[in-house]
Amino acid sequence: MPRQGKRYRADLEKASKTPVSLVEAVNRVKSFKQTKFDQSVEIVMHLGIDPKQADQLIRGSVSLPHGIGASKRVIAFCSDELVEDAKAAGAIEAGAEALVKKIEDGWLDFDVAIASPDMMRVVARLGRQLGPKGLMPSPKNDTVTPKVVEGVKDFAAGKVEFRNDSGGNVHAIIGKHSFEPGKLVDNAQHFIATIEKMKPSATKGVFVKQIALTATMTPSVIIEHE
Repeated sequence: MPRQGKRYRADLEKASKTPVSLVEAVNRVKSFKQTKFDQSVEIVMHLGIDPKQADQLIRGSVSLPHGIGASKRVIAFCSDELVEDAKAAGAIEAGAEALVKKIEDGWLDFDVAIASPDMMRVVARLGRQLGPKGLMPSPKNDTVTPKVVEGVKDFAAGKVEFRNDSGGNVHAIIGKHSFEPGKLVDNAQHFIATIEKMKPSATKGVFVKQIALTATMTPSVIIEHE
């Protein structure tokens, strides 16, 4: 078992063992010692869903009020007439057959793939390359959209994608450690509200079981939630 560092142990003493308000949770994470890099702040929600049931899966995307303090490398599968507009909006690559071929040859240096609906017949060939890495465009998280240029702009600016894992947890970055506390609170509240609205009708009992806030190299702080 890896030995916890001195900084982590010191931070652990500040992390409450009992749930605290969202504002207090943000303040505690902010009070943890800074590192040489600006850590990402992440929210984790443990949901009362059955991940094995297709009608209870949680997946989507959301633009947070204050962004997340980072841009993403976005590509766009689109018609030739939209290529230049997509690149102007922030896409590092855009196109159809040529872009598919580039990925088939092994290029995967991007974070998000956007596609217009008519391009999915071409993109379908990339299921083996993109599917296992979670990069396959999908209407469920707004990466398949007729408004390709707008989609590129949103995701390049840091629009957050999320999906539950096999344990029923949803993870998402909500900002940076350097953010003002109020901005982290706003982003967290917006994300929590987004997930709450997505409660599947098939889910029984408590939907949101626990919420925690953490930074890249810090302990987590449990948030009070009714």
